[in-house]
Amino acid sequence: MPLVDPVTMSRTLARGSSAPSPQKAAAISPVAILDAPLAGPLALARPAALLALLAVRFGALVADPVPTLRSALPVVAVVQAVYAVLCLPVAGSQHGRAAKKQRPGEKRKPGDGTGPNPISSAVLSLILAVIATPAVHLLFVLFGAPFLDHVPHTLLCAAHFSMLVLFPTFYARGVDTQALVAVAGAAAPLDETFGALLGAVLGAWLGAVPIPLDWDRDWQRWPVTIVVGMYAGATFGAWAAGTVLYGKRLVSEAEESTAAAAATPSSTKEE
Repeated sequence: MPLVDPVTMSRTLARGSSAPSPQKAAAISPVAILDAPLAGPLALARPAALLALLAVRFGALVADPVPTLRSALPVVAVVQAVYAVLCLPVAGSQHGRAAKKQRPGEKRKPGDGTGPNPISSAVLSLILAVIATPAVHLLFVLFGAPFLDHVPHTLLCAAHFSMLVLFPTFYARGVDTQALVAVAGAAAPLDETFGALLGAVLGAWLGAVPIPLDWDRDWQRWPVTIVVGMYAGATFGAWAAGTVLYGKRLVSEAEESTAAAAATPSSTKEE
């Protein structure tokens, strides 16, 4: 009976169990706009509609932010829902099984050739966006938003952020942990949903710059500039990532390989 070296065997098993799956990040595809007659024009009209709503309600936003943000939230939700259902693929549909060609006399199995329902997926994505709003509120506070003062202002600002960028992300990505972690870690390929998220974060961060300046302007009050920067950044980011930057990655494959190698246990690097 051949002898087995327990040390070598344990290293081999550890290497096989802890090695990262190849091209894990590359398996995440960018979200493409649906190939439908209305999808393209609606995807282009949505940023204009959101910015027009912001421009029309800017005076009211400066005068009294809370009721203005509250009344605008359902309008934004409707615009985003129409955009998601008519322009974006439902989570799971682009990675689902291709419909097989049936043989003569073969019966179609229940669920074959069908994908997730867009309406129910939109409702579930809306619920997830609402659930995520308190977490976004907490992130705003951690990044400098008032903690005890202006709580309704910050909560409504977080709700607009969730509706603006998290709702389409949940609709197109679902609750796929790998995809959501890639989006949160800026490792996903650029598309309209991811570009809107990056643009909203950058726009909100830049929007905070005028607030502490001693200009004594009404529009410097919290969270007017945050909302303006968030909407401007989301619309521009969605356009840029959906056109000229589509499919590109912020993290290169070399950096991903380096990070994966660094995360590999040292026991697998011996020999």
